[in-house]
Amino acid sequence: MDSLSQIVLGAAVAAAIAPASQRRAALLAGAALGTLPDLDSLPIALFSDNPVSLMTVHRSFSHSLFVLPLLGWLVWWLFKRFGNGRVAAAPVSWFWAIQLALITHPLLDAFTVYGTQLWWPLMPPPTMWSSMFIIDPLYTVWLLVACIAAWFLRERAAAQRALAVGLMLSSAYLGWSLLAKTMVDREAERTLASMGLGGAPYFSVPMPFNTLLWRVVAMTPSGYVEAERSVLADDGPLQFRGYPSNVQALAEAHAVPAVQRLSWFNRGFMRARVQQDRLVLSDLRMGLEPDYSFSFEVAERRDGAWSPVTPVQQPWAAPVSGTEGLLKLVSAMWHRIRHPSTEPLRSAIG
Repeated sequence: MDSLSQIVLGAAVAAAIAPASQRRAALLAGAALGTLPDLDSLPIALFSDNPVSLMTVHRSFSHSLFVLPLLGWLVWWLFKRFGNGRVAAAPVSWFWAIQLALITHPLLDAFTVYGTQLWWPLMPPPTMWSSMFIIDPLYTVWLLVACIAAWFLRERAAAQRALAVGLMLSSAYLGWSLLAKTMVDREAERTLASMGLGGAPYFSVPMPFNTLLWRVVAMTPSGYVEAERSVLADDGPLQFRGYPSNVQALAEAHAVPAVQRLSWFNRGFMRARVQQDRLVLSDLRMGLEPDYSFSFEVAERRDGAWSPVTPVQQPWAAPVSGTEGLLKLVSAMWHRIRHPSTEPLRSAIG
């Protein structure tokens, strides 16, 4: 999730657990701890300029449920031993405030489609529940209001109530996102089965800033199919559109390390193209057809075979830019949420 969501989640959790007399300190500490795991990008960038590594190592060691409890214990011990006395005065409350401010960060990230390596250093594919877009105001606003209220109310009981309500409403929104995803997935599976793609790998993910309009992508023997689904307006089968992918080149380059790494990271949800004898892989999970956020040149054809190259990330041709483009995207999504359509959302943006 975005940094603001992680900051206010960490702050709200810590302030709800720490002693009321230390509420402002807990808000600040929780905000810092809530964003700490995302600082992993800094050491990664120091040791590598490989864009595939930068993408696939992010949300790994710093988001691990094996690592963060140990880090939390170390932070707690250091402040208990050398701090200004707050942690020593209420060690149990602060222990859990620190632990949960850290651990809720990767758990929230796991609700997005990017993927979070919760079990690092074990190597299952990253967890991606993909029921939330990376920025969703309806998740964040309750926590933001609760933190502001707690800051000004300080030790009053109303501050604790505000934090509890903020955490409950934001958690309820996560629950709704999973319910909406279940509804979309149920119909997607029926539609894919009727198309002879009953066993095809697929994923669903909400469109930007909401949980009412969803995008579904399934892999096929020759490429992939895509559809949008409004939980308010649409009924019956999904209207999938087919797109090609160079599955032969992808299969031939399966031994290239960057291909293997990306296949593990995105579970094979990627488009393969050959451009000037270079194999370009695009992560289908993030973006709008045909523009995807992450595309990499990973191999070069030499003498009829694919050879690894130093990966190069291609520039992202974002479907919208600037305030006007963003407003156009939001308007197109809001219209699609309320009206059935067989046209891709991308065509409505222009």
